[in-house]
Amino acid sequence: MKRIVILHYTSIASLIALIFLLVAWEGWLAPLKPGGSMLILKVLPLLFPLFGILRGKRYTYQWASMLILLYFTEGVVRAWSDHGLSAWLAGGETMLSIVFFLSTIYYARDLGRLAHRNL
Repeated sequence: MKRIVILHYTSIASLIALIFLLVAWEGWLAPLKPGGSMLILKVLPLLFPLFGILRGKRYTYQWASMLILLYFTEGVVRAWSDHGLSAWLAGGETMLSIVFFLSTIYYARDLGRLAHRNL
C-alpha cells in the first residue's frame, strides 16, 4: 500500500512541476519572443488530467500517461535543437515527463491489481 501512495504523490508532484516549468519557460525564462509567447498555451492540455490525478482516478492515470508522451517528444526535440537556457529547460521537461509517465503507469497497474485482488 505504501508504494501506491508514493506513486500517487510522485505523479502529482511531477505534473504540477511540469506545469510550472512550462509556464515559466514560455512566460519569462526563455520564451521564443521577448515578453512571452503563445506557446504558453501548451500547458492547457495538462490541466485536464490534473483533478483526476489529484483524486487518484485510475482511468485518468491511464490516458494521462499517453498524453505526457507529447511533452516528452517536445522536450527531446527542443533539447536537441535549442541552445542555452532553453535547451536546459527542455531537458527538465523531458525528465519530468519521464517521471510522470513511469509513476502513472505503475500507479494504474498497482491500483488495478489491488482492485482485482479485492474482488
